Amino acid sequence: MIKLENISLTFPGQGAQSLREKLTSVVRRSRRVPDRGSVTALRGLDVDIRHGERVGVIGLNGAGKTTLLKVMCGIYPPTSGRVTVEGDIACLFEIATGFEMEATGWENIITRGLLIGLTRREIRERTQEIADFTELGDALDRPVKTYSAGMFIRLAFAVSTSMLPDVLLLDEVVAAGDQHFQDKATRRLQQMVEHASILVLVSHSMDTILANCRRVIWIEKGRVRMDGEARAVVEAYQAD
Repeated sequence: MIKLENISLTFPGQGAQSLREKLTSVVRRSRRVPDRGSVTALRGLDVDIRHGERVGVIGLNGAGKTTLLKVMCGIYPPTSGRVTVEGDIACLFEIATGFEMEATGWENIITRGLLIGLTRREIRERTQEIADFTELGDALDRPVKTYSAGMFIRLAFAVSTSMLPDVLLLDEVVAAGDQHFQDKATRRLQQMVEHASILVLVSHSMDTILANCRRVIWIEKGRVRMDGEARAVVEAYQAD
């Protein structure tokens, strides 16, 4: 399950103080620099997603869709409100986060595996399967900084999709390499979707949303504009 209760998230702007600066200003009795340019990305969101649901999230650029996913998976702690998630969770966005460019492909499999929540034992058990999926061969012995963009995406995708989670958060379709690898990636994603108890999918493609989701949440300016049956919400969004 995923339950968000009265979630708000504000990013501080220019003039925002760190904890150290706040303490220093108290000791010195200095005036606080006004916080200028803060951005409230989410405003009082209540979302409850249960076992078996496939939920699409739609909205214009900047509406707060990806931020919502990042709150769900714990990347962003909310400014206020409560987040409850039960089950193993996988976030298929920003899949290149945590890679060390000076380290080899093999070493980065371990690093990224730990970041997505695998234990060292689980990583050891899956390392060869991940390596085989990348089709990078001896290139895994080299530092990642020597990889082409396509090679890097292959490695990042293979590690990030090496688990079958209970909760799958997906932001758009993951582009991964040439057509041959794209076909493999699509089959792997489909396997993850079928296994997951919960799917939350962000996309600008209404066809993709309708093909995969029975419920849709429409986000507008950080708030839930509409939440309901997929086609009804999509049609309202398109008409707006």
